[in-house]
Amino acid sequence: MVDDPLRVVAAACDGACSGNPGPGGWGALLRFENGSVHELGGADRDTTNNRMELTAALALFERLRGLPRHPDLVIRTDSRYLIDGLEKWLAGWKRKGWRTASGGAVLNRDLWEQLDQARLPGLRLRHVRGHSGDPDNDRCDAIAVAFSRGRLPRLAEGEVLASVRLEADRPAAEEAAPAALQKLLSRLELADRLAAGGYELSLVELAQLVELPIRSIEGREEAWIWRDWRVQPLGYDRWRLERERGAGGLGPGE
Repeated sequence: MVDDPLRVVAAACDGACSGNPGPGGWGALLRFENGSVHELGGADRDTTNNRMELTAALALFERLRGLPRHPDLVIRTDSRYLIDGLEKWLAGWKRKGWRTASGGAVLNRDLWEQLDQARLPGLRLRHVRGHSGDPDNDRCDAIAVAFSRGRLPRLAEGEVLASVRLEADRPAAEEAAPAALQKLLSRLELADRLAAGGYELSLVELAQLVELPIRSIEGREEAWIWRDWRVQPLGYDRWRLERERGAGGLGPGE
């Protein structure tokens, strides 16, 4: 962490789903005033495109809380559903007991309630047309699509409050490494970022990271070791990685 944290000057988010409902993914990014980038994303095995759009925005709100922001910062998104929900519909939904104008129950209420709690005063959303060449929107879409297809995309890395090492800074030797080692390195780097940030993982996300069948993880109630990390169950199919100093073995069942 640096003495004078860099301000966030740009932010974007997007969601994707195959089947709708079906396997989904989300992607988001923060761009800092020195040009560095922090990217994040995740997956859900059974979801909808709208839920992934809301999840991506929620992740940004949570990361932006406490970060210095440029006064002109906006979140760029191609989701009218997200923008209209927050700016036009939310107040009415709450007045009507989370009912729509036609009297039906509001879909995705759980996420809307979390967004309402997490939204930041003065932070606006701006609509961009999807697949129109907007680089940040296109990048978030690529991250979301990759997660929805069960892949772990390589994300820009580093501490959110500090300068980030970009893809172009990777050593040439790493680029020449065999594909299997590159994939392993990406997973280990991702695990380190997740542990350092204290991020929670869903059951699907954890299974993708450790490359274990969901059934071999589901139902575990005790913490276990995966490589250099302790996998801590939080309940309700949520997990957190904690750096395990000096631990280098694989966990039970591996």
